[in-house]
Amino acid sequence: MPDAAKTSVPEPEVREAPGSERYAEIAAFFDRFSGEDARWRRRNAGYHGAIEQIYRSLVPAGRSVLEVGSGAGDLLASLRPSMGVGIDVSHGMVELARRRHPELRFEGAPGETADVGASFDYIVLSDVVPYVYDLLAVFENAAAHSHRRTRVVINSYNPAWRPILGLTERLGLRPRKPIRNWVSPGDVRNLLHLSGFEIVSSSTRIMLPKRVPLLSTFVNSFVGSIWPFTKFGVSYWIVARPTPEPLGELSVTVVCPCRNEAGHIPQIVERTPEMGAGTELIFVEGNSTDDTREVIERQIELHPDRNISLLVQPGKGKGDAVRTGFAAAKNEVLMILDGDVSVQPEDLPKFYEALISNRGEMINGSRLVYDMERGSMRFLNILGNKVFSLIFKAITGHHVKDTLCGTKVLHREDYEAIAAGRAYFGDFDPFGDFDLLFGAARLNLKIVDLPVRYGARTYGTTNISRFRHGLLLLRMTVFAFRKFRVSVFRSAA
Repeated sequence: MPDAAKTSVPEPEVREAPGSERYAEIAAFFDRFSGEDARWRRRNAGYHGAIEQIYRSLVPAGRSVLEVGSGAGDLLASLRPSMGVGIDVSHGMVELARRRHPELRFEGAPGETADVGASFDYIVLSDVVPYVYDLLAVFENAAAHSHRRTRVVINSYNPAWRPILGLTERLGLRPRKPIRNWVSPGDVRNLLHLSGFEIVSSSTRIMLPKRVPLLSTFVNSFVGSIWPFTKFGVSYWIVARPTPEPLGELSVTVVCPCRNEAGHIPQIVERTPEMGAGTELIFVEGNSTDDTREVIERQIELHPDRNISLLVQPGKGKGDAVRTGFAAAKNEVLMILDGDVSVQPEDLPKFYEALISNRGEMINGSRLVYDMERGSMRFLNILGNKVFSLIFKAITGHHVKDTLCGTKVLHREDYEAIAAGRAYFGDFDPFGDFDLLFGAARLNLKIVDLPVRYGARTYGTTNISRFRHGLLLLRMTVFAFRKFRVSVFRSAA
């Protein structure tokens, strides 16, 4: 996903901005606090462990990372960056970080004015928002250290916890720090927008910041994922990317998984438009019992001017068919078009335009916006789709209205990154929808819904069993929940 990270960092240039004396009180406090940092981290190991685990789930190892407000450097070191730079206004904390983590670079500088002369794959601001004087300037400086695929990851205290955190300070359960801001998630999103970023995902995490065996894992991973408890985590999380510029013209591969779809093949060929710098159409035939394969071969003969090919699926299930087609694809944009033509091939240019205009990095079809043709989707299927959408949002922080629509479009390089990280989930999805969506969410790709008209099948019968496959989807959702939520907090507990 990211641009290639630089392997070295030039000496940072720190510009003393007007008003830098505004950090004098905070810097003096953390200079004194540097001697007590290790003791307080041990006392609040549950909270700090959870923060590190969540960041490790958001920031892949081996990427270049800049941390603003790096403190003692433990979080930055836990991310195992290929290039790690931390900046902090406290020279005492900077010296402590240098002693603890000599393999990383730490410099004393305000987030508004530091210039390290490099761009980064990830920029981290962990629990630093409460101490910043000018958040807009910090975010603008983050933009200056970003490339087009950078992700900015922010976590900060939920203002709803202000009285509770104040009480814990008075009770001596956490240090009394010179917090100057209680900024809401909405205000952070607005300031990011003003400084040239757009939101990729947002969520609230950590219901129980203290380490209690079994209980903290249950509360933080399960209870904290259920509305209305999702509003009351101690920490809110926002992932953002630089506001994108439109891309140039790209080549397109349309992969069409088909099993027993002979009656649909001719219209797929006729109705699939040429897009971008060139379009190839790959049929992946899944051992049909009708003459689907023969019809595809005949269509290839009838359209020698079109770039059409046939692959025989080696395994079973739509997910295997999609992976087979994507592995053979030669072009830059990858599209899925189901063989039942329930989504109109004429809609594919809309997906292409949404992708090359950089509105999103995965464009996901949504059948749940417009009214559907009678008989195109049964009530239980609609209900199941809505439930899975809510679960997906709770697990990942990404809003996707229709997780099970077969039409999905993404860049080849992003698919390859998803495929490279597939071992994290394993081969758990025979349909391919969750494999792509959860993989995209884990890479912090911008997922955007695109409404489509959903029509009734005109040939054959569906290959989907509502109850058998519904139970399978539920098991996959539980599996993904364990990976995204439970494993994070189990490791921290």
